[in-house]
Amino acid sequence: MSVSDPISDMLTKMRNASEARHEKVDIPTSRLKLEIVKILKTEGYIKNFKKVVQEGQNFIRIFLKYDEVNTPIIHGLEKVSKPGRRVYAGYREMPRVFNGYGSIVVSTSEGVTTGRKAAEKKVGGELICTVW
Repeated sequence: MSVSDPISDMLTKMRNASEARHEKVDIPTSRLKLEIVKILKTEGYIKNFKKVVQEGQNFIRIFLKYDEVNTPIIHGLEKVSKPGRRVYAGYREMPRVFNGYGSIVVSTSEGVTTGRKAAEKKVGGELICTVW
C-alpha cells in the first residue's frame, strides 16, 4: 500500500489510536515525521517516543498521553498543507491555533518548529499541521 501523503497518514494513525485509547502507536519513520513527533513531545501532547527497528523496518513508536480520567491530551490533529495544495505563511501572518491554546507545526528554512518559535525567529514556511 503506497500512501500519497505520509504525514497525513501519521496524523490519522495518532488520532485513531488516541480515540481508541491505545497506549502507543507505530508509524513508519522519516526525518520529517521524527521532527514533528519531537515537537509534539516538547509541547506536551505525547508522553514519549522511540525509534524501533522491527524485521528490518524502522518505526517511530509514539506513546500517547492521557489525563487522570483517560481523556486523550490530543483533542485534534489536522493537516494544513496537502500534496495538492501547499499552504505557506510568513512570520507576520503565522496563524494561531485556538487563540494560542493549540500549536501549529511549521517547516521553515531553519528546520521544523512551532508557529510561535518561527514567528519569534522571524521565519515563515510551510504549515504542516495543527494540534490542540
